Amino acid sequence: MDFNKVIETNKQNIRNIIRLITKEDNEDLEQEVYVKIWKNSDKYKEQGSIKSWISTIARNTSLDYLKSSYHKVFQTSTSDDLVITNIKDKKITPEETLSKKERQKKIIDAINKLKPKFREVIIMCEINGYTYEECATRLKCPVGTIKSRIFNAKKELAEKLQDLL
Repeated sequence: MDFNKVIETNKQNIRNIIRLITKEDNEDLEQEVYVKIWKNSDKYKEQGSIKSWISTIARNTSLDYLKSSYHKVFQTSTSDDLVITNIKDKKITPEETLSKKERQKKIIDAINKLKPKFREVIIMCEINGYTYEECATRLKCPVGTIKSRIFNAKKELAEKLQDLL
């Protein structure tokens, strides 16, 4: 196993896995993954792909890191202030509720102002969850027509809702 080649071809995959799981770029964790790959290279059996083997090592290392850092924060925190800063407030404020309702109203108004054929497919496919095929069957038109209408409706909505994007 050419270690340098393995690292070079899997470097971005390892970084992506670490970033996905830990929500941060962590070079120390990346180095730890490389060390584990190097130490366990004799255990790799060429039954599966090397990429999936390396991905598993990166995933497990990232999960172990999360467990340990979570444990460290609550193990070492004796100050009430530190504990309070680690607790997230999940309540929605009245301002956020009002903002969401205003946003929803703008979206509904924009949908209602679409041409009837565009409004119909947007409501069927995007809101009610019909597939293009189901929508085509119900409206008795080709799937391509449905796709075209959805595209044009989304384009119109994007223009009308520019301030929300």
